[in-house]
Amino acid sequence: MQISRTASRVTAAVAVAGATVLAVSVPAFAHVSVQPEGTAAKGGYATVDFKVPNERDDASTTKIEVNLPAEHPLASVMPQPVPGWSVKVTKSKLDKPLTMHGEKIGEAVTKVTWTADGKGIEPGYFQKFPLSLGALPEDTDQLVFKAIQTYSNKEVVRWIEVPQEGQDEPENPAPTLALSAATDDHHGTATADDDAKGGDKDDAHQEAADSDGGTDTTARVLGIVGIVIGVAGVAYGVLAGRRRTA
Repeated sequence: MQISRTASRVTAAVAVAGATVLAVSVPAFAHVSVQPEGTAAKGGYATVDFKVPNERDDASTTKIEVNLPAEHPLASVMPQPVPGWSVKVTKSKLDKPLTMHGEKIGEAVTKVTWTADGKGIEPGYFQKFPLSLGALPEDTDQLVFKAIQTYSNKEVVRWIEVPQEGQDEPENPAPTLALSAATDDHHGTATADDDAKGGDKDDAHQEAADSDGGTDTTARVLGIVGIVIGVAGVAYGVLAGRRRTA
C-alpha cells in the first residue's frame, strides 16, 4: 500500500514536471509582422514581406489590409502578385507633394488590401504578401504599418498598437519596419543587377538561417527529453528504495 501511494505521488510529480516543461516550450502567438528581403536602408528601395499567420482554429483569414504611414508617404509602392489573392491599391492626395527623379508627385499609396479568391489562409498556415517600397524616408528609424486582419467568420483583428521603447509589447502590435543607415550607393537603392548578383548570397544566408532555426528547435526538443528522462530516473530510484525498505 505504501509503495502504491509513493508511486502515485511520483507519477503526479512526473506529470507536473512534464506539463511545466511543455508550458515553457510553447511559443507565443504569432502576430502580423513585416520584414525586408535583404536590407531596408534609409533613402533607398526595398522589398518587404508582410507575414500573416492564421491564429484561429475554426476560421480562415480572407482579407488583410495594410495602411501605409501617412507621416512618411512613399512615392513608389508596388505589390507582387500572390496566387489565390486579388489586390487593391488605394491612393490619396498629398498635402505636400513629393519629388521623385525630378518630378513632383501629388498622390501616394495609402493602403493596400489583399482579398482571398478562395479559402484564404487556413488554420495552421501563414502567407507572405510582398511589397516593393521606396524611396524610404531618411528622417526616421522605422516605419509603422497598421494592419487589419479579417477572418471567414467575420472576426476582425486590428494590428494597430504602436510598440513603445522600454515598454512591454502591446497585445495587438502594428507591423514595424526597422530602417538601416543610408549607404553610399544611391542611398541604398537596389538595382536589378545588384539583385541578380546577390541572389546566391541571399539563398545561402536563408539556408543558414533555416539551419540555425532547425538546430535550435532540435536542441530544445532534446533538452525537454532530457528533463523528462531525468525526472523518470528520480522516480525509479524512489520506487526502488521503497521496495528495498519494505
